[in-house]
Amino acid sequence: MSVPSARRRQITEVVADDLRIQIMTGRLRSGDFVRLDETAIAYGCSVTPVREALVTLRGEGLVRSSRHRGFIVEALTKRDVADIFWIQAELSARLATQAADSDDIPDRLTELTAIVDTIETAVEAGEPDDVIAGEFAFHRTINIMADSKKVAWFLTAASRYSPYDVYVHDRAWGESAVASHRRLINLLADRDKAGIADEIRTQFGNARDRLVEHLESVGFWPDSPSA
Repeated sequence: MSVPSARRRQITEVVADDLRIQIMTGRLRSGDFVRLDETAIAYGCSVTPVREALVTLRGEGLVRSSRHRGFIVEALTKRDVADIFWIQAELSARLATQAADSDDIPDRLTELTAIVDTIETAVEAGEPDDVIAGEFAFHRTINIMADSKKVAWFLTAASRYSPYDVYVHDRAWGESAVASHRRLINLLADRDKAGIADEIRTQFGNARDRLVEHLESVGFWPDSPSA
């Protein structure tokens, strides 16, 4: 059996990530066909990594295979969206509350504050890529503080379903995220674990509601009027 090259694995992950986000944002919907040849042309690659990407998504329940017709997008329900964000919220809350036990909190809080400052600057300047980079750095720092590699790994897997494009172009969301991060830093300084968990859950609840609102606005679900 041949082992996929690192290059092919990388392409496979890129295709899987992009298709996953297309499904999560409503660009691909229940019943849509994802054909191997057409998709390979779109990504400028061979059929093999596309097939591997779709097999990955099939394992996640996002698509199903159809003989001679490629793959078909499965239904994504409002409950699915709620469950995805519940998982992310609970894992994030677990990590953040564990971070409150870190021995180097003063240094880390200074680092987190500097990161939030860069996120705020990026939000004000309308630089979505910098917002995403700052968000990644902020949560990565908390994960390091938590020193819980298994939980961090599961959170990374769950975060693949987060469609940042829905959020980072929205200044109101960016300002809300910055304010939430600053509250979280204060709660970490106080080692207030109950407050930390509440803040995390509120933040992810807000992200869930924004995604549902977006999907409803594009008529993603049959009972949702399109804009």
